[in-house]
Parts: sequence; C-alpha cells; structure tokens
Amino acid sequence: MKRLLLCLSLVLSLLQWSPVMAGNSKNELTIGITQYPSTFNPLIDAMMAKSYILAMTRRPLTAYDQNWKLICMLCVTLPTIENGLAKPERTAKGQRGIAVTFKIRPEAQWGDGVPVTSKDVVFSWQVGRNKNSGVGNQEFYRSLYKIDMIDDKTFTLHFDKLTFSYNSMGGFELLPAHIEAVNFTDPVKYRYQTAYDTDIVNEGLYNGPYVISAVQTGSVVVLEQNPKWWGKKPAFKKITVRVISNTSAMEANILSGGLDMIAGELGLPLDQALSFEKRNGQKFNVVYKPGLIYEHIDLNLDNPVLSDIRVRQALMYGINRDIINSELFDGRQPTANTSVNPLDQVYAVDVLVYKYNPTKAIALLKQAGWKKIKNGIRYNSKGEKLTLTLMTTSGNRSRELIEQVLQNQWRAIGVDIRIKNEPARVFFGQTLTKRLFKGMAMYAWISSPENVPRTVLHSAHIPKKSNNYSGQNYTGYKNPEMDKVLEKIEVELDFIKRKKLWRKMQQMYARDLPVIPLYFRANAYILPRWLGDVEPTGQQDPTTLWVENWKHVGR
Repeated sequence: MKRLLLCLSLVLSLLQWSPVMAGNSKNELTIGITQYPSTFNPLIDAMMAKSYILAMTRRPLTAYDQNWKLICMLCVTLPTIENGLAKPERTAKGQRGIAVTFKIRPEAQWGDGVPVTSKDVVFSWQVGRNKNSGVGNQEFYRSLYKIDMIDDKTFTLHFDKLTFSYNSMGGFELLPAHIEAVNFTDPVKYRYQTAYDTDIVNEGLYNGPYVISAVQTGSVVVLEQNPKWWGKKPAFKKITVRVISNTSAMEANILSGGLDMIAGELGLPLDQALSFEKRNGQKFNVVYKPGLIYEHIDLNLDNPVLSDIRVRQALMYGINRDIINSELFDGRQPTANTSVNPLDQVYAVDVLVYKYNPTKAIALLKQAGWKKIKNGIRYNSKGEKLTLTLMTTSGNRSRELIEQVLQNQWRAIGVDIRIKNEPARVFFGQTLTKRLFKGMAMYAWISSPENVPRTVLHSAHIPKKSNNYSGQNYTGYKNPEMDKVLEKIEVELDFIKRKKLWRKMQQMYARDLPVIPLYFRANAYILPRWLGDVEPTGQQDPTTLWVENWKHVGR
C-alpha cells in the first residue's frame, strides 16, 4: 500500500507541473528548486530559497564573485583604506572605528522608476537596527551607529569597530523607503506587514534585472524583465521558478520537460545527482561545485539531555560519517569537523576529530547516567527514556536517507530517535527561527569566505521573544570564551594573527559541540545543454546574482 501511495504521489506531481512544457521558447526559462521562501523580505529570515529568487530581482551593494573576490554591484567603487573611501576613526566613546563611503550607481532605480538613494540606505538601517524588527544580523546594525547622507547617491557608514571585512556589505540589503516606511510604523508587526509579502508583485520592491510578476504561494514564482533595470539586458523575458519539495518528483519533472534546469543551490542532493548523470548525462550538463556549504545538526542546548556534553560527544562517536560520505556521496562530500571548510583559507587541521567509536559512545552515555537498557534503548535512574527528536526539511531524499542512517546508528548505542520533518517554509520560518525544535534540527549554512559566525555562535544572538526572534544562534549556545574570540577575530586586521584566532575558535567548536558537524556539501547543477554562462560560486552569493549573463548556446 505504501508503494502504491508513493507512485500516486509521483503521478500527481507530474500532473501538477507538466501542463505547460518548459523549454518551448527561447525567451523563457523554467527552474526547479526544492523550497519556497518563508518570506520575501530580504532582511528577515535566512533562507537560500529567498536569496536565490531575490538575487534575480535585486542587487546588493557588494558581493563575492565566482573567484571569491569582493566586488561592487550597486556601488560605483569598492571603498578601501588604500583608495581613501574608508577611513579609520575614533568614535565619541574613543573606540577604534571606521567611516566607509559608498556611492550608489547613478542609474540605479527601483522597478517603479523611483531612484535608489541614500534615503533607502538610512531607512534599511533603521529597520535592521530596531530590536523588534526580527532582522537576523543584529550585530551589523548595532555596530553601524551612524549614517551621513552626503547627497542622494552618496553616504558614509560609521562603524564603532574596525573589522577586517569593513567594506563587505553582503548582509546589508536595501529596502525601498517610499514603499516600506508606511509598513514599519509598528516594528513588532513589520515582519507580518511588509509589502514583500502583502504586495509581492509591486515592481517598486525590486531593482534588479527581473521583477516578481506572479506567485502561487508554496509552488510557483514568475519573474519578468524589469523595464527599469539599469544593467545588461537579460536573455530571457520570463523566468518561472517552480518549487517541488520532493526531489524524486523534481527529477521526474525535468525528464518529462516540465523543467529546463534544476538549481544547484536547492536541487538534487549529490547522491541523486550522481545517479541522474549516469542515466541522463548525454541529455544534460551536470556541473558539480564544492563550496562553503556546511550540513550539520543543531542541538537545542536547553534540552536537559543535550545540555550534557557527554551525551553530545556520545552522539558524535556513535555515527560513522566517513561511511555516509563514501557510500552515499562517492567520497565527494568531505566529513566536517567544524563549521570551517578546508576550502577556506582560515581552516585549521589540528582540531578534535570524533572518529566512529560506538564503544566509547556507550561508555560516555553510561557516565551521563544512561545505564539501564530495555528493548535496546537506554534509561536513566529516574526511568526516563533516552529519546530525541530529529527534524529536517521534508521531501529532501538525501536528508531523509541520512536521518534513517543516523537513527539506526544511534539506536545501536541505545538512543531512540523520533523523526519529525516539516516543509521548508515552516522549518526555517518558524521552527528554527523561534527555536521550537526540542532536540535536533538538520540543515545547511551557506557562507561567504572567512565569514565570522558571530550571529550563529555568540550568546548575544540567541533568538527569543524579547528580541522578536532576532539572531541565528538557534542552539542557545553560551560560552563567554567563544564570545571573546569571535569579537577578536572581527577586529584583527593582521591575517596571520587572525588565523590563530580562527584556529582557537574551531578548537572550541569541536570541544563544545553546540552542533553535530556532518559534511561539506557539493552542489549539483542540472542544466540543459543549450544554456550557457551559469557560473556556480561555491559560496552564499548564488548563481542568480549574474542571471543577466545567462544565455542560449547553439539553439
């Protein structure tokens, strides 16, 4: 019966997506992704589905390109201390800060024809700085304590600390003040009143090559060329993004012609892509891109069971991550020991490594008081069962398979794992943001090069009701020593000294285990052979930031 239901589900998915075949017009492109954004507001909630779509409709001040070089996008010239556009200064309190001057491209305008100006910069800063707005990267907005509007297109940002990444503005997304100001009269309610969710098709929300022209919540986003776009004209008049959370249905759709391509950022997991290439490699270009993508399991450290470091260590010793990499991913997704990827220049090799050792795992559980065994599961002296909930995004075949592997491996050491998955919109929009998961939550962080994980690890960034769930420290990790190291990394300008601090951070991370590191992902891009100039970046700035360069090749 289960097999029949699975087949019926697949058929329904095909019927849902195949009425209009993709690829019928040179002017149109249909992309498949696995998640639908919890919100389209660029400042609220960190979700790759949103970043992927909005990158076609917006341009940030700065971004990292395919060579991991910081470049200007919305700005004219990248400010540096050397060119004089960035000047170290002292704050009124005597702190060592910096003033960074940007000039917005003179031709840049919103989709309704209103120019992008310094007023938008100030308004966006006011939204991000308000503690009740629900914006995740609060530290950036706290440190940015003043903005001088020099003219409509020129402004100076004053930071109360001089960081090594002083000119990187990747997290500072601009909002159109002429539209959003009226929605921000009550900051607490802003996340529910933003025009990015109540009026998504308003052209004035976008300043990139495309605008969102239609949506079917949870399933489809349609983008059309922005007539006010000031850059290179894109090749496609219309791009349709279709959300198919089940990756088996995703594969069926591209084979049936319902999709032209599958996004690498949110598409087929590597194991499925490898199998797909073996069967269909002659019809598609399958491009693999390893990058700064960290698959891991957050642990809710408020859970009394997981607050015990011995239990966390036991969970680590109880899983064979090397086997997962070799058997499921053909050895292409290396095992992670911390959140820092070997591709990053600050990676440290001398950290604690948890090799598979079920004997040691069992010994640690016994030390933690989980000594009794009944039907293969451990109990403590109070008669409490060692049960933990494991959650992830539903429909992702690879993650669901890994859950089953982990469930079996942890059961072998006496830990009962209950799997409870959710749609990505709920998982990222509510469960993680509000720390509603009781045990463990599996997902991936995507970062830029040498990205300090302050909002993820610093104790000041734990989401809670009092800060309207701002911050991304979903584990609730608190370590004053880690806080100090993160703060020191940010302001250390000497790379050699900074790398030593990064090493210390990684050593503490591996020791304290606020999360369970799994592996570093390689993304698989399934592309039609007629599509050219799609260049994966391997970091948090998605391929779609350069969508205007995509084109038909030999067709």
